[in-house]
Amino acid sequence: MDQHTGRLTRDGIRIHEDADFAGMHAAGRLAAEILDRTAPLVVPGVSTAELDAQITRWVEEAGATSATIGYKGYAHASCISVNHVVCHGIPGAKTLKDGDIANIDVTVIVDGWFGDTSRMFVAGKPSIKARNLMDVTHDALMRGIEAVRPGNTFGDVGFAIQAYAEAHRMSVVRDFCGHGLGRVFHAPPNVLHYGRPGTGPVLEEGMFFTIEPMVNLGRPETKVLADDWTAVTRDKSLSAQFEHSIGVTATGADIFTLSPAGLFHPTYDA
Repeated sequence: MDQHTGRLTRDGIRIHEDADFAGMHAAGRLAAEILDRTAPLVVPGVSTAELDAQITRWVEEAGATSATIGYKGYAHASCISVNHVVCHGIPGAKTLKDGDIANIDVTVIVDGWFGDTSRMFVAGKPSIKARNLMDVTHDALMRGIEAVRPGNTFGDVGFAIQAYAEAHRMSVVRDFCGHGLGRVFHAPPNVLHYGRPGTGPVLEEGMFFTIEPMVNLGRPETKVLADDWTAVTRDKSLSAQFEHSIGVTATGADIFTLSPAGLFHPTYDA
């Protein structure tokens, strides 16, 4: 029997039913709670493997499933992308140094629903440039979310993000994008973080997707390393990313992955 509810648009985007929002909230909340609990562990000297091991334990203790362990051969419950790593950084023996910035991305499955979120963390005290990059990336995501409402388009969302980042003389990565989700990890649409107003599929109530802009201090180009996962900036400039999973409501966006502890944006008082 098909577990999916709702209908598909002509663009192949699933329109979910009202009852489905509760499942997404439960999954999104767990993913956000895990990142909340991770925050105090991100300190100089900790290895990314140690952080991932703790995240793995918390997923198991919650009775949930990691969506990434076993996904296309991936072996970890998180991606941890440090400094000039754009996304899909593999946890390992590398230890964080004072001033390092890291994106930690977690996706969990709760009762068949996928909760996907990432945010930035700092080991110690960031440089002013790193701090500005994280601030702009966070605010660009929120500008994109503000553009989500029925009748707007995905081009409106991408334009809001791109315009904000480029106004601060930073660049938006083109090689990776957000995605639909729900009872699957990845589904239509591709959510681009750049674009032209009025273009792309029209937003409708009941759509579920991630918005997850990656913003670089330098140029937007990336390359994937020999491990076939780790994406880095070609010019070695710093990169940052924030990600929320959201649902479209009659009036705007319902964010499934809000931080219960208010820690989605890092603090800089270390």
